[in-house]
Amino acid sequence: MRVVLFLVGVLLSLRLSAVPQPVNIDTLASGLSSPWTVVTLPDGRYLITERTGSLVTLHADGSVHRQQLNLPQLYVAGQGGLLDIALTQDFRLSNKLLLTYVSGSADANTLVVASATLQENGELTTPETVFEVTPARATPVHYGGRLAVLNDGTWLVTSGDGFDYREQAQELSSQMGKILRFREDGEAPADNPFSEAPYVYSLGHRNPQALLVSTQRGEIISHEHGPDGGDEINLIRAGNNYGWPVVTDGLDYSGAKISPFSEYAGMTPPAVNWTPSIAPSGMALYQAERFPELTGKLLVSTLKKQRLLAVDLMTSPPKQMYLFEDIHQRIRDVAVDNNGDILVLTDGKEATLLRVTPAR
Repeated sequence: MRVVLFLVGVLLSLRLSAVPQPVNIDTLASGLSSPWTVVTLPDGRYLITERTGSLVTLHADGSVHRQQLNLPQLYVAGQGGLLDIALTQDFRLSNKLLLTYVSGSADANTLVVASATLQENGELTTPETVFEVTPARATPVHYGGRLAVLNDGTWLVTSGDGFDYREQAQELSSQMGKILRFREDGEAPADNPFSEAPYVYSLGHRNPQALLVSTQRGEIISHEHGPDGGDEINLIRAGNNYGWPVVTDGLDYSGAKISPFSEYAGMTPPAVNWTPSIAPSGMALYQAERFPELTGKLLVSTLKKQRLLAVDLMTSPPKQMYLFEDIHQRIRDVAVDNNGDILVLTDGKEATLLRVTPAR
């Protein structure tokens, strides 16, 4: 199914100049069950995780292979289930990847990082646990779960505050509300910033949903959900405190004030603050040439706003625009494939994978 639309900018606060460009939007897959992320393999196939524990492989000819993974004590409730998947740096040689999922029960569950190998037949080997976030929690929300590999081969994973445990985002004795750094063998790198908390890379996070490493700019970029307001993009630096719940522009869902502070000494302010909330989900850095007006900009998918955003962090303040005006659906993830085309993964029990290409 192909629809010709136009790339358009909608004002948020400042104008981001862009040349209107006709695009095609194709539906590559439909009937996806609560998908969470999409990854492009070097050979052009797409991998899609479903929170129910399935890994979907989409082939170039349109055929689909779905495998139910053997994930010990997979906990599918609320925001829990199978979440992220990411290729290792040596994937072309090893076919190895990492994934995150929630394990446990309603009374005690946690985020797990596991490794597995993609076999020639397209099946994933049984995942082996690399790392588990501690302590366990008794809530089914705010897991984070996004992975990113650094240039030195170590990994980062985002960990949410568990909602009912938000004070632990400020406690080094807890790994909740943190970005954590680990080696591929699951050990803590010796040069992490806190000797008393060997896995903690940064703290003061609420529910970080996206994480990427910009090799061009040498930056680690994350975004996270605030409560009612206070969604953020943060530039992540080792040892920094990003404030939650001491600092926030958001309110409790009851309307009560969470904190009197919108800034605080020793706590790093966000690069971008969205109030009211847009519920950011995935994020990709566009570095291709297919859409030259987007090169160097962040693509941010949103759930509540049901739109795709482009954010230019090179301007001060960052400029933003909405893209693809006719996609009015909850968007779970965004990615860029090997050709520089934009992949849009919608949300829900009957979700779709869309591909946006320049019209010729």
